[in-house]
Amino acid sequence: MSNRQIRTIQDFLLSTYFADGLRITIGVLFPSMILAQFGMLKFGMTLSLGALCVSVVDTPGPSVHRRNAMLVTTALITLISVIVGLTNKNPYFIGILLVTCSFLFSMFFLYGTRAASIGTAVLLIMVLSIDDVRPWKDVLMYSLLVFCGSIWYSFLSFFFYQLRPYRVVQQTLSESIHEISEFLRAKARFYHRNTDYDDNYAELLKHQVGVHEKQDAVRELLFKTREIVRESTPEGRFLLLVFVDTVDLYEQVMSTYYDYQHLHEQFDAVGILSSYERVINRIASELDEIAFSLKTGGTPLPPVILIDEVKRLKEEIVNLENENKEGKYNTLGIIALKNIEVNIENILSRVKTINSYFNKSEKKNLKKREIETERFVTRQPIDIKLFFDNLTFSSATFRHALRVAIVMIIGFIVARMLDSSHSYWILLTILVISKPGFSLTKQRNYERLIGTVVGAFIGMGILLYIHDRHTLFFILLFCMIGAYSFQRKNYVVSVLFMTPYILVLFDFLGMGSMSIARERIYDTLIGSGIALLGSYVLFPNWEHENLKEAMLNTLRANMAYFEEVTLLYFATEQNLTNYKLARKEVYVTSANLASIFQRMFSEPKSKQKLMKEMHQFTALNHLLSSYIATLSLYNKEHSFFFSTPDELKPIANNTLYLLNLSAEYLVKPKAEPASVPLIKSVNDDKKLLNSNEALVIEQFDLIQKVAYDIFKLSEKIRI
Repeated sequence: MSNRQIRTIQDFLLSTYFADGLRITIGVLFPSMILAQFGMLKFGMTLSLGALCVSVVDTPGPSVHRRNAMLVTTALITLISVIVGLTNKNPYFIGILLVTCSFLFSMFFLYGTRAASIGTAVLLIMVLSIDDVRPWKDVLMYSLLVFCGSIWYSFLSFFFYQLRPYRVVQQTLSESIHEISEFLRAKARFYHRNTDYDDNYAELLKHQVGVHEKQDAVRELLFKTREIVRESTPEGRFLLLVFVDTVDLYEQVMSTYYDYQHLHEQFDAVGILSSYERVINRIASELDEIAFSLKTGGTPLPPVILIDEVKRLKEEIVNLENENKEGKYNTLGIIALKNIEVNIENILSRVKTINSYFNKSEKKNLKKREIETERFVTRQPIDIKLFFDNLTFSSATFRHALRVAIVMIIGFIVARMLDSSHSYWILLTILVISKPGFSLTKQRNYERLIGTVVGAFIGMGILLYIHDRHTLFFILLFCMIGAYSFQRKNYVVSVLFMTPYILVLFDFLGMGSMSIARERIYDTLIGSGIALLGSYVLFPNWEHENLKEAMLNTLRANMAYFEEVTLLYFATEQNLTNYKLARKEVYVTSANLASIFQRMFSEPKSKQKLMKEMHQFTALNHLLSSYIATLSLYNKEHSFFFSTPDELKPIANNTLYLLNLSAEYLVKPKAEPASVPLIKSVNDDKKLLNSNEALVIEQFDLIQKVAYDIFKLSEKIRI
């Protein structure tokens, strides 16, 4: 195995995914193992069921949110298990209850992902209890055991958190930095000769979405954890400083967007672009080292190799400039290379700063940094009015909840007609596959089918050739950890582990046979078919319905970002918090737009509207935010200034006017195309070409040109 493969395995074993898998496995398996020693495996299985259901909501986040979610889930699944147990003798009543609960708990999507997971946990206990007919006294005992299992898991989770309260933050922050390193590697590929720009840009957008998701997860943990917000401990200050600096570093990475095709045309023969690719990949490796050190609690080595490579790159540019005295290369191309190199130096400086935070003697002396954390997090209050306001077909969540209710009752009827011994697998498949959008449902459907079929064959092979109970137990343990570790990371792999785990478990219970595997495959196929057909036919949510809002949000975020950056040049005082909020909003809206664009590829061709225009719009907005980031860094990192800033105001105002007009055209397209001129700077002195002021002028001009391109594209778009 290569060092990179070994590091990948180590990263996974130290990640939140594996930690979650271990915790859930212990929480679910332990009650059954203990009670089995006393001949009470049946009670132990019910305790494990309660633990399994409450583990659904135990996802990374502030400890108080996790605790509250687990307690609410405990109360709800106990109540539902009582109601279902007392009424499941009557198929008509249980059918009505299934429809009602499916609709009600699917509406929990309104209140965020954690609330949605509460709804999923409640529906899970309902599905698993729906065929379990028993006397009322046994129902109460069953519900009590579910309650105890839930409480057991909640205490276990809280205990692990108390042991290492900063561990989840360290792991999540580490994953966030690793995602930035992957984004950097995608950027580095633009410097590779004969690179495919479209494929690489698609890869870049995918990583941009990943960076946003990871940074948002870190932000939730950091800014909603009281001890860290107060910075009352050295570790809290350390984590906050590392995160703030990595967000600033990401802005610097974003600012390195240039016309790579022109660079290749000019400098491929020289070979200097391969040096840029090598240095950028080295930066990514240094970030991986920092990310790994966060997980292990170690200290990353100083970036000595990176420092040497940056020095060599600088020397190559100096040599190139000397060769260019005869005008061999385009001056603007040389300036672009110098700008990229300077930005690489700034990124190196940021990497060295982050690296220095790990010094144990320095950790104690880290100073508190004033951050208005409340303004950087979004809170979703549980407002009953929001629920009633969304009881309309214009609400995507309402249509999703209604669709889930219908496909669940269809699945219930089909299961009753088939009268199979494990018909709840059909309902379970429908529950886990049904997502608010068609593309997500299709993806989850494909992953579920592949994982189940392959996993079933693996499980049958295990039961056919392995009969030693100790070996089977270790296989069961391994499959459990794998299933729960990958359920948030890779659903195909999770299901692939889950199916053998279930088959081996049934074998331990004396119910294992090849017919169980076949039945699981058939039930999964039936449930998948019902869920996918429902998402296509019943009130579908197509991604193009969200395009206009996402495009407008991205435009407005870039406008606000540009306004904040221009204040660096036009105002004597700036509010750094407002600037960072505007920057954060650009990252959020850009990632949302990129996500929609990616999901549209999974939809039917007839629903893939404006794909060419969407690709152009997404690329132009990425270019716009990159140019704005570059303009901000000229002032923040290099202290560039403009002696007569009033000369730049007409360009800035025209840029905002163009973006504003673009938004108006998206809201209400005009029949006649508008004629909006580009404004040139008054200062056209050629002697300023290589000065800092010339670079500032050029950047304002570039931003205005991109705004003009967005405006011309918006004229053509009809949503």
